[in-house]
Amino acid sequence: MRAKGTQKTGGRAKGTPNKVTSDLRTWINELLNDNRKQFAKDLQALEPHQRVMIFEKLLSYAVPKMQSVEAKIDLDTLSDEQLNIIIAELTKNIDDEE
Repeated sequence: MRAKGTQKTGGRAKGTPNKVTSDLRTWINELLNDNRKQFAKDLQALEPHQRVMIFEKLLSYAVPKMQSVEAKIDLDTLSDEQLNIIIAELTKNIDDEE
């Protein structure tokens, strides 16, 4: 164990990908690509609720999960001008989504 505050020596440099992880991802991608037709057949053979569970699990690897965002604002400390700016921005964002 190195003393606190001393520089790290040896090992992987910061930002260098882990070779084992990289190799495993490559192998899994190749396995899935080589067996797409069989996987699709297997999915069709499942009961609908099982198929939905599989899709849900696969989606977590394809689509990033949304994280909730929370803002705590003490409205008593904001001026009327600041509040009007916030309201305008929120209204603009809502209009943009529609």
